[in-house]
Amino acid sequence: MEENSTTGWKKLLEEYPWFRCDGCFPITAYSEYMPPAMLGYKPYGKPDHSILSEDDPFGWKITEMEEEYELKPGIEHIGQQIMKNIIKLGKGLPEHFISGHGGENLRDNPYWPPELAGCAGSLSYERYVTLLPLMLSRTQDDKGRVIWTFFGNSIHDPEQTFWKSFFTAPGIEIPGSESFFTGLLSEAYGEKISDNESLFNAGFRILSSEGSLLPAWTKKFLVKDDALSGNIKYLLTFLPFKNLPEEVKNQYLSGNIFLLPFPGSLVFWGMPGYLKLKKQLPVTAQIPLLNLVSRNRGIGSMRVTQSGWLHEPHAGSNEIVMNENLVHDTFHRTHRWQRVHRYQDELNEVAHKIRLIKALFSTEPDAMGLYNKPMACNSQLWNSKFDLLLNGPGADRNKLTEVEKILLKGGLFGYRFFYPPMRVGNHEMYLHRPLVAFEEKQSEKVEIKAESLYGYITGYNKNESDMLHPVELWPRMIKRELYLSALHDFNTHSDHYAHQTSLNIISLIESWKKQKKKPLTRSFAHNLLNISKHKSLEDWLNELDIHAASPDKASAMREALNKIIEPQNDFALPEPLTYSETANRRFEEAWWNDIRFLSQGEFIYKDNADIMLDETTLSQVHKKQRDIEFVGDYFIKRYKKTIADASMEGKAIVGELPFKWDTLFDFSQYGGWVGNQKGTNYERNILMIIPGKNHKQAVVFGDHYDTAYMEDIYEKGRGGTGARLAADGSDDNYSASATLLQAAPIFLNLSKQGKLERDIWLIHLTGEEFPADCMGARNFCQKLVEKNMVLRTDDQTNINLAETEITGVYVMDMIGHNRDNDQDIFQISPGKSSASLNLARQAHIANMIWNSSTHSWNMQPERLNRTHGKRITGSEQIPETAKHLSVKGEVRTQYNPHSSIFNTDGQIFSDTGVPVVLFMENYDINRSGYHDTKDTMENIDLDYGAAFAAIAIETVARVATEITKFNT
Repeated sequence: MEENSTTGWKKLLEEYPWFRCDGCFPITAYSEYMPPAMLGYKPYGKPDHSILSEDDPFGWKITEMEEEYELKPGIEHIGQQIMKNIIKLGKGLPEHFISGHGGENLRDNPYWPPELAGCAGSLSYERYVTLLPLMLSRTQDDKGRVIWTFFGNSIHDPEQTFWKSFFTAPGIEIPGSESFFTGLLSEAYGEKISDNESLFNAGFRILSSEGSLLPAWTKKFLVKDDALSGNIKYLLTFLPFKNLPEEVKNQYLSGNIFLLPFPGSLVFWGMPGYLKLKKQLPVTAQIPLLNLVSRNRGIGSMRVTQSGWLHEPHAGSNEIVMNENLVHDTFHRTHRWQRVHRYQDELNEVAHKIRLIKALFSTEPDAMGLYNKPMACNSQLWNSKFDLLLNGPGADRNKLTEVEKILLKGGLFGYRFFYPPMRVGNHEMYLHRPLVAFEEKQSEKVEIKAESLYGYITGYNKNESDMLHPVELWPRMIKRELYLSALHDFNTHSDHYAHQTSLNIISLIESWKKQKKKPLTRSFAHNLLNISKHKSLEDWLNELDIHAASPDKASAMREALNKIIEPQNDFALPEPLTYSETANRRFEEAWWNDIRFLSQGEFIYKDNADIMLDETTLSQVHKKQRDIEFVGDYFIKRYKKTIADASMEGKAIVGELPFKWDTLFDFSQYGGWVGNQKGTNYERNILMIIPGKNHKQAVVFGDHYDTAYMEDIYEKGRGGTGARLAADGSDDNYSASATLLQAAPIFLNLSKQGKLERDIWLIHLTGEEFPADCMGARNFCQKLVEKNMVLRTDDQTNINLAETEITGVYVMDMIGHNRDNDQDIFQISPGKSSASLNLARQAHIANMIWNSSTHSWNMQPERLNRTHGKRITGSEQIPETAKHLSVKGEVRTQYNPHSSIFNTDGQIFSDTGVPVVLFMENYDINRSGYHDTKDTMENIDLDYGAAFAAIAIETVARVATEITKFNT
């Protein structure tokens, strides 16, 4: 980073790189603590300038998709709920979420003093104009979606926060911003106002608090509380009603002047209990407004987390002043293994709601099930006296245990689920955007003006707990005509899911930009689209008319897309590097036999948590020791032999990357976890290094080598017993492990020939499945970021790998099953970076080379007249030879909801900034053979899986032999 870069957003990076030390960048299991989304500058890889630009030190870019698909509809949805409660307050109707238990939130609240409260219900002239600064940020959920999220009201003074919306940088005002008020008075009150002068003549004035920074144009409208006179009809003031001059109060209560905003809309800044809580943890000042809005997943809107109160009965419960309407003590759990599409709202799924206290703290096996863990680290808790009990992020195990004991003793407790806001460097970023709304005079309909003001942005150093000195930036609303047309001019009537056509268009445009605006090859563009396998690129372009609002819109978009796609399929494919070794029966048989040995041989208990210590599981296991260690030993032994066979001893290396399984909670029912705590076993990734010319660079080819617990053995509703027994894992994930084993001699041969420009790392990642939850990937990425990677070999030699740069990662997860209802398709799913897309493009090329060769291969005698392969049944040991399959590798970017990268180890790499691509079959969320007793050899399609494995190997070889550095 540049030295002394202390202007604007560069202040966010002053401590960069803060993570270059042991333990400075821990990556917790997302099931235990969902971390913030790292934006702009991730700890690894290249900066992303799509948000922060060198030529705009105070700007933060917000894309059209964020605004049109999340922020605007989200503000509308949230605003309606907020206004409903505010209007009830003003009309003297029962409302619970503002007043709180026994009216405690309005007692001694300067924004709602008795003189105003006593008139509630008689303010017939009130239009309930609201100018509420909302506090928003982007958060990550358990499906890998990064969504704009509503946190509540701004923690800062509402007046100062409101007026910052009229600037674009320090001291730089938005020209003509007074038009906001001319429009507001015209729409809310029916005034005919067109300019500054008519606004003044209409009686608009501003009563500001001392020290507030206002735009220069307001000077004409400013009045002082001791000199209120003249033609005042509309008075803009954020002062508490209690502190207003008596003349203003009387004039308002008699209906002679209008106060903007409605005084009652500011009560959220005057609630005594939350003001007390704010002194202990400033961010909790958001909660009063959050309590008005129901939980929302954020599909086509903004995310809203659950908040409320929970009551644990105890002796003396009858003495508690409690409003039952505020008690919400159950929770609908979700997790990343759910069988729902990423475009679906899983909160609409039928689910058993769990008691909140169990969801927060319980580590009982039955409470967690197969895929859940306690959620307290993503929560904040306080007691009925507003004493802070828990700030989940950063809480240690002792604190969590202490708070759980307090709750179990009983009482009334407030809570909210808290997912950390987006982060740049060490700064947590928020958008403060005013909710502009009013009640229409005639219809009493609430009008939300979502685009009136865009607000400003603050960045708080997470190490400065008072949150008093934020870095201030301003939103830059990107409004590109082509993007807006994609979002608005194409309906979803003929789409399979919401915005399918729009997202396909965006994926093409963004991919073109990420490859430095070089035209997309037609085959690559085709495979970027989420469309039917049999539909061509030309067909899809021609069918834009079906989806477009008008023929002109379709024609214009077609013309624009044709400019970023090469006109002809004239891309000359290079010669293959590895297919001579993989496009044969010998490779197929070896790959098959490796899967069979790993999945259905001597290794049985292959989940890192094995052996589970509950009685049900112990009654069904045959031994008390897990097999994951023996699987790792086998890999090392196998690679050592492969190295020896290639005469590469002393050049190629194999060893382990050992570490301890650390967690935020005590999981004493997990035998593997207990062994880690006692020091009787440890976790490890297995790494083989194949040397290239440049040892400072490496391309990584990986799998995960643990297997999941079987749902049909565990779930009693499916005939299970509650036992946690690991699956065979033929597909998930020994189809990938076998690929690495078969790749090793091929890559060693390329190394001996001097063809590798950089090293190849073959890595077997441990603990992807629950409950380890991407443990191996998390540890690997942590060591990459902290630069403390050390490989330990059999002879206890430590090899320092800290200075090796990872130019790309290809991680495989389930590559052996050919989906029955949508065959011969696989995923090439890149992370979000340009470098990741470049890796995906290389995989696409390898795929095209394979497909172009299958016809000639199938003319050879052993393949001639062969058909599509069949799975084994009965006593069959291996499928008969089949034709070489031509397969379609769909490049599923972040705009394709069928991308599975965010449900695998790949997400950890992407979140950290490591360029990554997931290789996965065309995963069907509804099929059997996944995390169950049917994940066996009978589930493997040899022709499909061997082709996929060969393409993956070719891809890695291409990246490793490419002279050009890859992640540029």
